[in-house]
Amino acid sequence: MTLDRFYPIFDSADWIERLVPLGIKLVQLRIKDAAPDVIGDHIQRAKRICVAHGCTLIVNDYWQAAIDAGCDYIHLGQEDLDDADMAAIRAAKLRLGISTHDRAELARAMALAPDYIALGPIYPTILKKMKWHEQGLAKLTTWRGLIGKTPLIAIGGMSVDRAPGAFEAGADVVAAVTDITLNENPEERVRAWLRATR
Repeated sequence: MTLDRFYPIFDSADWIERLVPLGIKLVQLRIKDAAPDVIGDHIQRAKRICVAHGCTLIVNDYWQAAIDAGCDYIHLGQEDLDDADMAAIRAAKLRLGISTHDRAELARAMALAPDYIALGPIYPTILKKMKWHEQGLAKLTTWRGLIGKTPLIAIGGMSVDRAPGAFEAGADVVAAVTDITLNENPEERVRAWLRATR
């Protein structure tokens, strides 16, 4: 399965319903700290719109809810791996993406034979307080050499203008968050991303 080169990440089904119809083919639903019924509702709504538009939906963290909703793909951070039931995830045939920041985390992730590896933050990000400083483009090239054919996703401070450099450094896919959601015209920004990555 080939992943689309543009990978926006949204914190609600509202964003997904609003922007996926513009032509997004790969999207992540990343909700933090919500009640299980709220999470389940957002996953179901996101799944419906993604199915209708031929978009791959990736659910962040909530692997059990993703299984319950019949989703195909999850993304786990390193902390998520600590309490994820990998046997249940495998039994449900969920595809798996994993965040990495250093070589120890990369080794741990690759041992799980993931469907993609994410490296970040490539640039400084305002999205969340991270103990990791910017990784830089050179580290993308290093990761590319270490993970073989496993798809590599660049995340963190990414913008339309920075995307070409990430691709040149070895990324297969570029993820964007605040570059879209904080833009005064998110629709036009998505269209710019699509033009830059197709």
